[in-house]
Amino acid sequence: MVSISRRAFIVASSAFAGALAVPSWVRAQESAFLKAQVDAGTLPAVAERLPANPLVITPFERTGQQGGDWNHALVGGGSLSMLVRYQGYEPLVRFNPDWSGLVENTAESWLVNPEATEYTFTLRKGHKWSDGVPFTTADIQFWYEAYFTDAEASLGGNSWWSVDGEVAKLEVVDEQTFKVIFPGPNGLFVQQLAWAQQDQMTRTPKHYLEQFHIKYNPDADTLAKAQGLESWIALFQREIGMLDDNTFYQNGKRPTLNAWVFTDGAPGENTERAVATRNPYYFKVDDKGTQLPYFDRVVYQMVADPEVLLLKTLQGEIDIMDQYICTPANKPVLFDGQESGGYGFYTLKETAANVMAFQLNLNHLDPVKNKLFNTIEFRQALSHAIDRQALIDAVFVGQGAPAQPSMREGDPLYNEQLAKQFIEFDVAKANALLDALIPTKDGEGYRQDEQGRRVSIIFEIDQTRTTFLDMFELAIPMFQAVGIDAQMRTMDRSLWEERVRRGREYDATAHQFGANSGIAAMLDARFYVPINNNCFYAPGWSLYFTQPDNEAAVEPPAAVKAQQDLYRTLVGTADPVKQTELMAQVLQGAADLFLTFGVSLPADGYGVVKNDVVNLLDSMPNSFGWPTPGPARPEQFFKA
Repeated sequence: MVSISRRAFIVASSAFAGALAVPSWVRAQESAFLKAQVDAGTLPAVAERLPANPLVITPFERTGQQGGDWNHALVGGGSLSMLVRYQGYEPLVRFNPDWSGLVENTAESWLVNPEATEYTFTLRKGHKWSDGVPFTTADIQFWYEAYFTDAEASLGGNSWWSVDGEVAKLEVVDEQTFKVIFPGPNGLFVQQLAWAQQDQMTRTPKHYLEQFHIKYNPDADTLAKAQGLESWIALFQREIGMLDDNTFYQNGKRPTLNAWVFTDGAPGENTERAVATRNPYYFKVDDKGTQLPYFDRVVYQMVADPEVLLLKTLQGEIDIMDQYICTPANKPVLFDGQESGGYGFYTLKETAANVMAFQLNLNHLDPVKNKLFNTIEFRQALSHAIDRQALIDAVFVGQGAPAQPSMREGDPLYNEQLAKQFIEFDVAKANALLDALIPTKDGEGYRQDEQGRRVSIIFEIDQTRTTFLDMFELAIPMFQAVGIDAQMRTMDRSLWEERVRRGREYDATAHQFGANSGIAAMLDARFYVPINNNCFYAPGWSLYFTQPDNEAAVEPPAAVKAQQDLYRTLVGTADPVKQTELMAQVLQGAADLFLTFGVSLPADGYGVVKNDVVNLLDSMPNSFGWPTPGPARPEQFFKA
């Protein structure tokens, strides 16, 4: 993968990113797409729409021109988390295009004290939301007071805002400047803000959202009940859309700082397509003074499944795509269709901890399953039951090598035990472990639990993840061969989000991502310690990490709690050397706990890009935290 330089992230008193000043010769040109509105007087001229100091972007290949559509697609009804990749990555501070450090974004600059206890951010004077209302520290303060620290309205999360259980204080200096002050060191705070979808401060327009909050609108309850909701709390949580990508992106009325704004039906309003048009108040220009984005519109076709998307890509209807269809199995078909489809390929440097991690629900509501799933020998047995090489050969055309969710070999944090334990395909060993735990079998050879029930595990899977489905077709008979009644239940992404990410009543699931090296693994340690709602193997323990007093939180056993405490110490440490030492301990703890099991570390992937698209990098990290291709600046993509 693209390595992340620790040196680039070292906190020091001089650590800041200064925005490039707009050269005096720059005169922003008016967009032809918006000219009619400007001429009619319904939209101010571009010079009045830009901040006093817009962010200057130098295009990767060459300066482009405004206009045209970015033809895109979304699969199924619940894939809206993908939108952060294409038009939703505008945090205060962002990862740079090669993931070697951080650069300024909606924040004009930032400053960190040597102890990493005080962070000062300066916003851009004159920066506006997509409806023309100023974006100021009043919006930051509203997020902090009306949502984050409001006991009724908050939906949790944002654990990186705390040190030793104490939430950071927000100090507003003036309309452009604010400080975040921690009671102790928080060495990864800015990096966390740059992680995909973790900067809620740039998603919270006060002037729009305050109408739904009782402290700002005494009639908020009445407004909620008129929409069939019980109280203002449900209404406000729906409208703010945090922790629910579908809700967030389906609200086309909420002002945004993004390059494009949904105007012709947000996703979910139309089953065939969704259209986002250029934000007239977008805060970036190119090095010639042209206001970005270059594309006037992003047009998303809403397709039913990956097969339909594959066909549309082969027909040349999709400009850029790597999700859903760019699998090893599809590579020959896509390769053969290059000429007729008018596209080529780009490389994705894989950063995920595994191609797929099997995740039993260790907080299962059924006490018998809970006890069994929490027995480490049971997880070891299931791991030995899998012929990983068969899955790699069939699904990934032999690209990969058996491994658990882990660090990539060669990284300074590589842990061989974590990567290689229990990966041998050994049916006899699996049966021996299971015989010691659940020896009784029914007439069909399936094992029976202590209540005489067949031991069944239903893996609930997002149906758009075709490689998962292909692997499970092979893995299910392997589990059944050792007496476990394994089954796969596929579903639309939106239902999967409800059942798994926000639910508790599931046996197991499978997913990928996480991170396999360096700073990325510290920021996305989902498979190594239960810390957030991406840890599908332990939703209750994860909630305990962020909200121990929540009635749905489950207090972990001592070993898991110690792992969480160790990770909490890590994120509270400013010294990069100490961070590395602590992360090594976290990884060793993960090896000993063996919370999940996987198939293979991923080989590098690929994406498809139309031949006339300019300024897309030939090679990029493939990550959700670095939301491919978001940090590569889609606002400067255009068609020649």
